[in-house]
Amino acid sequence: MSAPVDPRSTWDLPAPGAMAPVADPEPLVTRVLAPNASPMTLDGTNTHLVGEPGSGQAVVVDPGPDDPAHLAAVEAALAVRGARVVALLVTHHHGDHAAAAHPWSRHFDAPVAAASPAVAGPGGRLLAAGERLRLAGTTLDVVPTPGHTADHLAFRLASGAVLVGDSVLGRGTSVVSHPEGDLVAYLDSLRRVHDLGPSALYCGHGPELTVDPSAVLRYLADHRAHRERQLLALLAAGPRTVPELVAAVYPDVAPAVLPAAAQSTRAALVKLAAEGRVRVDGDRAGPA
Repeated sequence: MSAPVDPRSTWDLPAPGAMAPVADPEPLVTRVLAPNASPMTLDGTNTHLVGEPGSGQAVVVDPGPDDPAHLAAVEAALAVRGARVVALLVTHHHGDHAAAAHPWSRHFDAPVAAASPAVAGPGGRLLAAGERLRLAGTTLDVVPTPGHTADHLAFRLASGAVLVGDSVLGRGTSVVSHPEGDLVAYLDSLRRVHDLGPSALYCGHGPELTVDPSAVLRYLADHRAHRERQLLALLAAGPRTVPELVAAVYPDVAPAVLPAAAQSTRAALVKLAAEGRVRVDGDRAGPA
């Protein structure tokens, strides 16, 4: 069975490790790259500053790790924009996106807003699906995108671009990790973002996707369907354990990413079992 072709493979994207530390993908947005590169975070977490030029204000989306060098880089970017922080928005609770939220809230004297009460904090704001936030001279629409985590949000900008957090990565695919992740919800979220007709996708990790964002979203859904077909073909021959399935489906994956591949495989098996297409017993799966 042939795998779907990633449209990004023909795009002129920066090589791994070569992203600019600060970039302005559009007038509303400045991206500041956090210094937390890893196999899971790619070049690092992308912190986005959003605001109408000349408004003197900015919203920080995903402050990222509570790192002094990262804070200094964000403050330098704010100075270039001539802006002060009026709010901090967080796409989801993972530490590489949310760890700095509360410390920076105190530092900037600005509230945190998120879908999770733990992330928003006692003085923060809980965001609801469909809300339109009017901040920093512009608007950000709150788009629920559960799947990577249950509390995951995206933010649609007035320009039509979407800040997608970890639901879409600039390179590769997002981890939907069992039991925290939900593959059915994730696929629904991809469709929801696709239906917005985004002009660009600004990802939580990796480069901006501007050439054909909708093609990337279709590819990510097709990629998950391809993985399911691979698992079904393997299990049609008889029961296998998750490590055996991972070895067959991900023969070339780097060792550091194998645990994530295993968790993604478990999430796919949970979905297939709920659909009555396979049986799952602990770490072992077989045909239905």
